[in-house]
Amino acid sequence: MGSGVSATTAARWVERWECQQQRYAVDREERCTVIADVVEHAGRGRSGQVVVDLGSGPGALAARLAARLPGARVLAVDADPLLLELGRAYYGDGDRLRFVRALIGAPGWREALGLDRQVDAVVSTTALHYLGRDALGGVYRDLAGLLRPGGVFVNGDHIGPDAPRIRDLALDVARRHADRSLDALHEDWESWWSGAAEDPELAPFLSCPDTPGHPPCEDPDLPVSGHAALLHEAGFAQVGTVWQHGTSRVLVAVR
Repeated sequence: MGSGVSATTAARWVERWECQQQRYAVDREERCTVIADVVEHAGRGRSGQVVVDLGSGPGALAARLAARLPGARVLAVDADPLLLELGRAYYGDGDRLRFVRALIGAPGWREALGLDRQVDAVVSTTALHYLGRDALGGVYRDLAGLLRPGGVFVNGDHIGPDAPRIRDLALDVARRHADRSLDALHEDWESWWSGAAEDPELAPFLSCPDTPGHPPCEDPDLPVSGHAALLHEAGFAQVGTVWQHGTSRVLVAVR
């Protein structure tokens, strides 16, 4: 794969990644802060926490958690080799923050994490909505096995209300917020990847056809009750929303 991406190049592309991600999550910065707040609160009084960030991308949330939680070990897990390389080059890769390649939900993905104990928290942000209901249920069961009793799963994603008319209103709130915010944003998902493909320093890390970095999107569009039902079936004791803006929600499940 080559000698690696330079820190300067990584900084440029991570900044562009964070900018384009704001298109897809209402108040993304606040949502990430809330996720970190929940993890910190849930782990009060515990030392040496282990936290897993699923679909981490280059690792902004994982790095934030490592900085917020003294003594914690954080695993940034993603399937894309380019995003992982950018994270390693920009944030560093060591005992406190470790980058791991795994395709969430694929056979053996839990074993790929290399964990020697149950974890205290699993987080994810705008990463699991592509999974179909059956696949998502399997991942939730996997997470219930990963987490210690009392541990938390914290998911920041597009999760709408149950009532159809309220859901329509929530979607409109999200669209209006996006329209007000887009003047300062000039890049979307497709243009970020197109630009990355043209950078020769990143080319060795772009996914090969036989090792895709992104799973197929089944887009189940589950409402909050669907997620709650799957989480309860997986063995989580309590499930509820701690933050919401439009359809952007932070859903917490306690093991």
